[in-house]
Amino acid sequence: MNDTEGVPGGLVVRVEKLEKTYRTAGESLTILKGLDMSVPRGAKCVVVGRSGSGKSTLLNIIGGLDGATAGRVIVDGQEISAMGEKELTAYRQQFLGLVFQFHYLLKDFSALENVFLPAYMAGVPKKQAMEKAAALLADVGLSDRMSHVPAQLSGGERQRVAVARCLVNDPELILADEPTGNLDPPNAALIGDLLFSMADRYHKTLILVTHDMNLAAKGDLRYFVHDGALSEERQ
Repeated sequence: MNDTEGVPGGLVVRVEKLEKTYRTAGESLTILKGLDMSVPRGAKCVVVGRSGSGKSTLLNIIGGLDGATAGRVIVDGQEISAMGEKELTAYRQQFLGLVFQFHYLLKDFSALENVFLPAYMAGVPKKQAMEKAAALLADVGLSDRMSHVPAQLSGGERQRVAVARCLVNDPELILADEPTGNLDPPNAALIGDLLFSMADRYHKTLILVTHDMNLAAKGDLRYFVHDGALSEERQ
């Protein structure tokens, strides 16, 4: 995907008048109401809100994992809602790095294999993919745990593997949804610091969703979700 005139001023993400309504059994619930958002290239953006405020829904729409009811999401000059399934798959595989509250590691595969597989499946030669996976695991402090399967790793170590995995295909944009939500305070602080430091080291744009104000304070751009809309605060 390329930077185009559709993303003025070096913006990676532009959200315009975004709405999301869920309809079930004749009832409807509107989560996002005419929401606008801009994220510059290289920004470390944090989206904060109470549980159920719609912040994860927003991230899922940006990630092409959910669709909007109305409005537009433009990422690197491409409108997400205009993409077909094949284009969305390529977008998630090549342009995005995803980190979730749960690590979603493959339980029968080692840490190295879990990081290696997305690159190998994207067509990177096996040797090169293995070398890159090993280097990323070393960067997140797991050089001595590469052969361990998830059951042999702590919760914090599993999330460090997930952070390494999200970077293996050299994404432009990292989306992190409550990445510290399942961790104790020391590990939550470690993973939060790691995400921001790795985004800096590899020159990535980061959008992170959290309810943790200590983690939110690390962002250089903060959006607060309230009543389906966003308010912005910059450092």
